[in-house]
Amino acid sequence: MGAAIRPARTIAELGLADIYATSRQSLPGGTDIAAVRAAAFNHFALAGLPHSRVEAWKYTDLRRLMRDAKPLAAPPDIKAKARVHDAGALFATLGFRRLVIVNGAFAADLSDLAGLETGLTIRSMAEALALDEPLLSQGLGPMVPADEPALALNTALAGDGVVITVLPGATIERPIHLVFVNTGAAAAAMVTRSLVVVGGGARATFVETHEGPDHQDYQVNTVLQLVVGDAAEVDHFKITREGGAAVHVATLLANIGARAKFNELGFTAGGAVVRNQLFVLIAGKGTEANLRGLSLLAGRQHADTTLAVDHAAAGSQSRETFKAVVDDEARSVFQGKISVRPQAQQTDAKMTTRVLLLSDNAEADGKPELEIFADDVQCGHGATTGTLDDQLKFYLMARGIPEKEAEALLIQAFAGEVVETIGHEGIRDALMDATLGWLGQRG
Repeated sequence: MGAAIRPARTIAELGLADIYATSRQSLPGGTDIAAVRAAAFNHFALAGLPHSRVEAWKYTDLRRLMRDAKPLAAPPDIKAKARVHDAGALFATLGFRRLVIVNGAFAADLSDLAGLETGLTIRSMAEALALDEPLLSQGLGPMVPADEPALALNTALAGDGVVITVLPGATIERPIHLVFVNTGAAAAAMVTRSLVVVGGGARATFVETHEGPDHQDYQVNTVLQLVVGDAAEVDHFKITREGGAAVHVATLLANIGARAKFNELGFTAGGAVVRNQLFVLIAGKGTEANLRGLSLLAGRQHADTTLAVDHAAAGSQSRETFKAVVDDEARSVFQGKISVRPQAQQTDAKMTTRVLLLSDNAEADGKPELEIFADDVQCGHGATTGTLDDQLKFYLMARGIPEKEAEALLIQAFAGEVVETIGHEGIRDALMDATLGWLGQRG
């Protein structure tokens, strides 16, 4: 009987095994959490880093792209905290409630925790894990897909993050801004886990920003678990503006109840390798979900958006719209899958991905999918990839607009179709300014 052949472990995989072995005793959590961590790391050890032969990762070979494993970031000291004064500056003037996570650790002294609205509670994930609460030990395990090694690695190594609870019926008028920042003092890995639970009938807006220095090749593995109750309304925005050498892997696990309204938008304009994966379960009837994304890529950036929307209840609606602008030798990846279970009759779901290539060396890969097990549905998907319209460009130039400016106007219009869907005026304007800033850096 022949033994199964396993590929040799890479330097990064060996390093991750060493990191887990040396840090597991110091990671927060009691016996239940420790058991969940051990099971998750065993799964990762068997699977290894995802590679191109894993279907969900066929365009993003993390085994090749991640050359080594950085040590877990040390808790921030006074100098590190002093460097984060301007973090999240994109939304600094909007009066959001700032929750600051520095080098993977929640910094309560830098966060705005005063005068919390009625029905809102905020605490660190490390504190919650130390109590070994059933909500966390159960949530860390079952929501992890069995075939998702990056998520399992996060479960094994996550040390901190935030836990936010919004009680049923509460309205949180002030958006909550989660500021994730790497100070760049040393090459390190930040593994964070956050949990947001929004009760039935509640309303809230959450913004995540991720950033760090260009000169440091740090690594990020971050997960947000989001539970949205029946008839709740939640907006979530994730802005990735990591340093130019960073590897950033992010996972959203969203469980949406009945008659809820959920709006999700991702904006990516930084990082060397970025993977945003979203697993959205529409678990209740009559829910509306709008999932959108915009990637602005240049140089040799690689950005992957992988989306799985699972319609598990009848009468729900989802719209998925993702765009990318790709310049130089950058690469954009979009994988989207809509699944409709047999009981999810009268589902209405449409997925669209569009890519604008600005260079002959730019690359785009797209793979939209439908998996339908119900017969009374309206589902569809579409994907387009192209270049700037020469006729429209000529039209603008014929009216005295310089070539680069004409191109910028056309790119702005393309990207604006995503940004302009944002209901919050301040967030919409800030992301449009970020888009214009990216356009201004083009050669």
